[in-house]
Amino acid sequence: MNMSRESALVLCAVAIGLLPACASRSGEAGRSDPPPVAASTEAPGTTVTPEPGEEAYLADILQLTFEGQNAEAYFSPDDRRLIFQATPDSLSCDQIFTMNVDGSDKRMVSTGAGVTTCAYWTYPDSRGIIYSSTHLAESSCPPRPDYSRGYVWPVHPGYDVFRADPDGGRLIRLTDSPGYDAEATFRRDGSRIVFTSVRDGDLDLYTMDADGGNVRRLTDEVGYDGGAFFSYDGTRIVYRAHHPTEPEEIADYQALLAENLVRPSRMEIWVMNADGSGKRQLTANGAANFAPYFSPDGERIVFASNMADPRGRNFDLYLIDVDGSNQRRITFHPDFDAFPMFSSDGRTLVWASNRNAAKEGDTNIFVADWVGPR
Repeated sequence: MNMSRESALVLCAVAIGLLPACASRSGEAGRSDPPPVAASTEAPGTTVTPEPGEEAYLADILQLTFEGQNAEAYFSPDDRRLIFQATPDSLSCDQIFTMNVDGSDKRMVSTGAGVTTCAYWTYPDSRGIIYSSTHLAESSCPPRPDYSRGYVWPVHPGYDVFRADPDGGRLIRLTDSPGYDAEATFRRDGSRIVFTSVRDGDLDLYTMDADGGNVRRLTDEVGYDGGAFFSYDGTRIVYRAHHPTEPEEIADYQALLAENLVRPSRMEIWVMNADGSGKRQLTANGAANFAPYFSPDGERIVFASNMADPRGRNFDLYLIDVDGSNQRRITFHPDFDAFPMFSSDGRTLVWASNRNAAKEGDTNIFVADWVGPR
């Protein structure tokens, strides 16, 4: 299973952590110096032809990475750089990298230990980054999951949320509760972080201040709630969720969760107010819908789904109005497209795709001019 498919919610989706007894939330965690990794000398991106049907939304597609597994790329507040997670051929599991929006000046900014996920820039400026890592619990890469119970995601013990300088220095631990804390993203005014945690016994959404304090719970339904992002004006949150209702489904979900596993075959897109009120389900197709992101005007949401192939793993990007209407398909590559984000002005889209891969299964980062509705 390549990372793009296995990670199609693992990347910034789920993982349950059991924190070690080390480093306070306000103290430094791991090293305080930048990781000793030189900047990449790769040439900037390469132009890629869009698939038939994509021209209505995407133009001037540029491929930015060219080997291994690369995903979850997010723009800095000034739209000049991207932060993403990657397993290049030289690594065994994901670490966090940054690069310019043309693919140049690629640098590893995580510790190089454990496994990492869910990186994002600090807001409202680009003076820091946040990401989740298991390096305090275990310095090596975690084992792959046992698929004897079907297709499941590992929810690795040890994930915690960290904040650092853009070069990876001055690493500070933001969460220290027993259990998984990850999937952290900033409100654009820099006042709050939304993240997923198992601290109360289930995978739910919470917000906290930029320093990790003042934690508030937003969801309490049985099931997984995660992968959340604030709207550009900070008033709403979009996320993915699966809330089992039948007794057998609930029992299966809870049994897997107890074994640090989640079954990801069904997720729907939800929206709520930033305080957790006004929850609304936007999709109801029974497929794996995930990686939602608001358009800058807050009127539309772009997301990934395998709704056209619910028993397979052909994920594509879709656009939907914030009231759940007017759904449109954006990508038509016959494999994996996911993790979209709009630039601040709505003129550029970044996402991850298996298209134009050097070898089968590679996942790379792409940017394109957005010529769809804005």
